[in-house]
Amino acid sequence: MNTDTNETPSNTDEIPVLQGFAPFELDPAILKALAKMNFKEPSPIQAQTMPLIQQKHDLIALAQTGSGKTAACAIPICNRVDTNRTEVQALIVVPTRELALQYATEVQKIGIYKGVKAFAIFGGSDSSLQQSKLKHGVQVLVATPGRLIDFIYSRQIDLSHVETLILDEADEMLGMGFQEDLEFIIQCLVHTHQTLLFSATMPPAIRKLAQQHMKNPQEINLILEQASPTSIQHLFVYCDAHQRDSVLQDLIKQMQPVQAIVFCHSRFQVEKVCQVLKRHVDAVDFLHAGLSQDIRSIVTSKFRSGKIRILVATDVVARGLDFSNVSHVFIYQLPPDAEVYVHRSGRTGRYDKEGIVISLVTQRELSLLPALSKQIQQELVWIGSPPPARKPPSSRGRSKPHYRRPKPSA
Repeated sequence: MNTDTNETPSNTDEIPVLQGFAPFELDPAILKALAKMNFKEPSPIQAQTMPLIQQKHDLIALAQTGSGKTAACAIPICNRVDTNRTEVQALIVVPTRELALQYATEVQKIGIYKGVKAFAIFGGSDSSLQQSKLKHGVQVLVATPGRLIDFIYSRQIDLSHVETLILDEADEMLGMGFQEDLEFIIQCLVHTHQTLLFSATMPPAIRKLAQQHMKNPQEINLILEQASPTSIQHLFVYCDAHQRDSVLQDLIKQMQPVQAIVFCHSRFQVEKVCQVLKRHVDAVDFLHAGLSQDIRSIVTSKFRSGKIRILVATDVVARGLDFSNVSHVFIYQLPPDAEVYVHRSGRTGRYDKEGIVISLVTQRELSLLPALSKQIQQELVWIGSPPPARKPPSSRGRSKPHYRRPKPSA
């Protein structure tokens, strides 16, 4: 799927007044694009990171999902790009194909009036077409690690002019097993360059990566103590495992979400739940990593446009992707990791909009709730009857283990 555009409007005579962005001294063409995108004021992550990026500092930025991290990086990058040059000047590495497409689209929108050329390369798409596009000139390249390394090995890409390397969703990439790939990519940039690392968490592997490859990085942490945005309401439903399908259907019918994502544990579960919902709910489809890239792109596009109202998915859409109209998230089966729950819930409540997350909880998953409650720092609110209180173990009727001395032999 081609993510570039040949449209380069040139009329920047009427420079919009965006007072919140005045301190950044942005190109009038960038300001015009931001106004068209309905930017009014920079988000906290944008306000704090953009000056450091413009000053060419290395940067580690921690921020929750939906905070505007993509634009925080794309605005100063587009502002800096020299459109008279055709080389790749900014390289953005992301974990998934969907996020690569989203990032390239955002860069295009921000850089459209300046003439910035952005493009995304990723696996599952025709590499010869991607190679052809690179030969015609790309200034901001977005890539997934595997496809980027393929191009590096085959000498189909020139990274010698990269001024800024951006690792977005860095913790997710390391969690997916891309650590060696990232090390290789960084080592390919032997010249002096700026490195920006955006992440939702700071595991030891991220810290190690920064220590080895970044030069006196500035750090910004907007995670603070609140792991989940206050605009999100977390609700829980206790049910038996065999009731999940009927409970989910009833919840969707009662709540009438504008758009919703239903998160499932596996590809098989995704397809099963989708088939069940299609018999009772309109505009339902599914998405997981087992689909071809063309199908994944079509489904993602249809969901963004509103043609799909209920999207059943694995965690392939839990990180980074921006679906601004998602009013509800349903979690069909609780993940064992509380951080995964936070990333799933972050698909709603974007940019301080209100959102609702409803999780189906069975007896087997009750043990996960204390860690989850601690992670979101909220008391659990139940729809319907809460789970029965667990009784403490009783010693009544149980004999204490003891050692019986053997009888002496005669």
